[in-house]
Formats: sequence, structure tokens, C-alpha cells
Amino acid sequence: MNNSLKISIVVLTTIILASCSRSSSSRSKLTGLEFNNPKYGNYIRGNSFEGQDPPIGMVAIEGGSFTMGQVQDDVMFDWNTTPKKIHVRSFFMDETEVTNSEYFLYIQYIKDVFPPSEEKYKHIYNSVLPDTLVWRKSLGNTDILTESYLRHPAYAEYPVVGVSWIQANQYCKWRTDAVNLKKLIEKGYIENIFERDTVSNFFDTEVFLADDSKLFDGDTTIYKRGVRTRGSVRRDKNSFQGRKITRNDGILTPKFRLPTEAEWEFAAKANIENREYNNIRGRKKYAWNGKYTRETTKRFRGDQLANFKQGKGQYSGLPGWSSDGSDIPIRVRSYPPNAFGLYDMSGNVAEWVADVYRPIIDNEANDFNYYRGNVFTKKMIDKNGRVVIADVSNGASVEYDTLPNGKIIPKQLPGSIKYIPITKDDVTLRRNFSVADNRNIGDGDLNSTRYYEDDEDEFASRASMYNSPQRPTKTYDSITGKEIFVNDSKKRTTLISDQTRVYKGGSWSDREYWLDPAQRRYLPEYMATNYIGFRCVSDKLGPMTYKKRTARSTRR
Repeated sequence: MNNSLKISIVVLTTIILASCSRSSSSRSKLTGLEFNNPKYGNYIRGNSFEGQDPPIGMVAIEGGSFTMGQVQDDVMFDWNTTPKKIHVRSFFMDETEVTNSEYFLYIQYIKDVFPPSEEKYKHIYNSVLPDTLVWRKSLGNTDILTESYLRHPAYAEYPVVGVSWIQANQYCKWRTDAVNLKKLIEKGYIENIFERDTVSNFFDTEVFLADDSKLFDGDTTIYKRGVRTRGSVRRDKNSFQGRKITRNDGILTPKFRLPTEAEWEFAAKANIENREYNNIRGRKKYAWNGKYTRETTKRFRGDQLANFKQGKGQYSGLPGWSSDGSDIPIRVRSYPPNAFGLYDMSGNVAEWVADVYRPIIDNEANDFNYYRGNVFTKKMIDKNGRVVIADVSNGASVEYDTLPNGKIIPKQLPGSIKYIPITKDDVTLRRNFSVADNRNIGDGDLNSTRYYEDDEDEFASRASMYNSPQRPTKTYDSITGKEIFVNDSKKRTTLISDQTRVYKGGSWSDREYWLDPAQRRYLPEYMATNYIGFRCVSDKLGPMTYKKRTARSTRR
């Protein structure tokens, strides 16, 4: 009897304390007004933030300071990777490159939502397809890879290649929308639209937040708002009580994107294994610790730690003794990960990063989360104060753009929000930025000098610093009326422009020199190769880390 009484008191006390805790957390500590209560205005307060789990397929990268650039001898003497101390914020990163199977899922989704058989969508599907012809060689028998590398199951877990920087960015955006759609279905907010054949599966996170009635062909019956219907919807601590989900709820995942050059290099170097107290001991030449490309442990001594070209004609090794296991890209996770748990940060395929390329990184421009490539935009708003969405109904057509190599891509997918560059009025009296396009800010070209006059027509007639190829001009055949795209045939002095992007890391076809994470190369954003792939990152919200600081060395 006494035990029963004690148990009852404990249970009652727990319930009272939990009730008080919920009551105090749902009230404003400064006004006493209750959050998320229709009786008090239904003002939103997100649920308590208990930490952010890594998105599926990603690992957490704790940020900090590091020396970006080459810490070994600069044998090229081009001052392209001069060392500089910068700070990088914490983020999440894919533990492997995006594979053929994952990218093929994206291709199938686009084909399902924007069928190429419909005239208005005819160029969208082709715009996301990798360029499989990158495997062809004028003097090489590699044509079989153009047919099999992307789609054959033998290469399903190999990193996707033949993808341009533009295509990689579009994949990151789609991945954000796909992950958020899956979350909303699991939360019971949206009906499982994949089980219905009557509506389009297209989902855009920004449109959902701005005006969700524009999604799913306007069928608002899809939204269940988390309300229980015949016991089919689960409630949890993130319940939104039948109202619309907003960013304040913390349910939607942050955007996936390409890593900045600084983030990629920081993650690849993984100096965490060289930390002793608050210092870094030694200098890392590769993504792993050590001076050599071969394994030094007793069990695997002599094995290569990356997939790279070891010499002229040496992509793998002698028959019966393959030094690195592959003569082309190899299955992801084939080599040990670095100290952050990331695979193939040296070798296998090089990877696109977000930055616009310039020969010299700005030493004094920004030492906090450095990035070159910002183009600040804002949502386009119509005269009624509503966001403008790219619509193909009522006879409207998809807007396309023609790249310098002649490929046709949609300016944006139908159903997504239109964005425009910020204006002069948006930057009035601002101190942190003054223009919309910051890709060439402070790099020495005319737009960055005191001689620049704010007159677009006058500026367009002047020569710029980088004489790079121009986009094709459109003409029409006088007889057939067919569109003809004429490529820029003038002799050009450089590929460097505001459309030139950095790629990092060595690949299966590169020599050992390029395995150094500090090395950087560039290519126009619309081009693709058989040795460049990509991986995504996502921002970590809240504290840099929830771990306690430790003074001991983490060196293994």
C-alpha cells in the first residue's frame, strides 16, 4: 500500500512539473501572452530547439579556423593558392559524391513531372541529362562508357560525371524540395501525392511558404494540416495544431547547395586529427594524415589511399596487382574516409564548388566564411503584392536560355518563384553591400575601379578585364525560318569570367599533385567532363557544436 502511494505521488509530481514546463515554455517570458493559442492571437513560437540531426547521407563538419591555400612548396609559382587564415562555420556535407543512382532518381522525377512528350516541356528533361559523350576520345576505344556508365547497374554506386556546375546546382535545389515534401507527407500535413495520378508531383519549398495554393494544380484538398482524420495522422512534439507550417516551426530542412571553396577545402583537410589543445601540429598534404599516398598500417601496407593516375599510362597498375583498384572512377566508399568521415576528398572525381574563379583569392576581403559569387536577389512582386510564379497555363510558355555551348536550359522550372536582382533602393545607406552582382567585386576589372560610371549602356561598350567567350547569337534561316545559333568564333584570351567556376580535388585521371585539397582549377559553369562530379552541403543552424571542448589531442 505504501509503495502504491509513493508511486502515485511520483507520477502526479511528474505530471505537474511537465505541465508547468509546457505552460512556461508556451508563454512569452516578457509579456505573459501565450504562443500558438487562437485566444491570444495565435502568435507563432517554434518548438524548443534541441539540436539538428545531420540530413540523410550527410555528416556534421564542426567549423573553426584553418589555413586555406597551399601549405607545401608552390612548385607552379603561380600564386594561385597563397595561404591565408580564415574561419568557416559549421555545416553538413555529403559523405560521398552524388552517385549515378541518386542522380538518376532526379532524372526520373523530372521526366515524370515535366514529360518531354509535351511541347511546352520539351527542353526541360534534356537540360538535366548528364553529357555522356564526355567519355569519347578521338584516339580511344571508350565509347561503351557513353552507353553504360550512367544507367547500367554495374555503375550505380559510382559518382555521376558529365554534369555541369549549372546542373549540379539544379540538383541541389530539387533535393531540398524532395526532402521537404517527404517530411510534410510523414508529418501528415500533405497527403501522399505519389499515390494519386490526378495531380502533378511538382513541389517547391519557396512556393509552399509563399502561397501553397499554387502547388499540385491548385488542389488544396491535399493539405491535411496535421488534423487527425480517422486515426491516420500521427501527432508529435512538432504538431502544428491544424495551421499552416512556417519556417518558425523548424520542420523544413535548410537548403542543400554546393559547398563554397573554403568549406570544401576545410572539410577535405580535416585538421581535426592534427589538433593538439588549441593548435594544429604539422601540415597535411592530402585528405588523410601522412606524406604518402600509400597505406602505412601493417595490415594494408602498400595499398593506395585514393584513385588517381600514378604515371603516364598507369591508371591502375599491372594485371593481377591493381594499385588503386580502378582505371576509371570507382564505387564510392572504396577507400578509407578522412577524419571527418568524408570519402574520396582526394581522388576518384574532382568536385564542383560554388565559387566564381579568380586567380588570386582576396587576402583581406573577408576572413569569415569566404565566398565569391554572391548575386543578391529578391522575389518578384506583382501589382497586387503577390509573388510572381512562373506559370505555363493559359498558353504561357517556358522561358529558356541558350548557353555559350549551344545547350538550351529553362531559366527556371514552371511553378517556381521568379527572382530579380536587388535595386539601388534596396541598398540605400547600407554598409555591408552596395550592388546586386558581387561576382567581380574588387578583383581589378573595370567594374571595380573608380573609373566605373553607373551607366549600363556606356559600360557595355567598354572592354572588360576578362576577354572570355560570349554566348551564341540567334539568327533565323531566311528560307525555312528555323532558329540558328551561332557560337562566338573570335579568338579569346581566357576562359575566366563571371561564369567560370572552381573545382577542387584530384580525380582518377589526375596526377598526385592535384590530390592536395588546396589545389584549385576552373571551368566554365556550362561545361562538363568525365572527371568532375559534386556533393552537396547544408547549413548547420544554432551553435557550432553541442560537444564540450576537450583539451586533449585527438590525434590517433
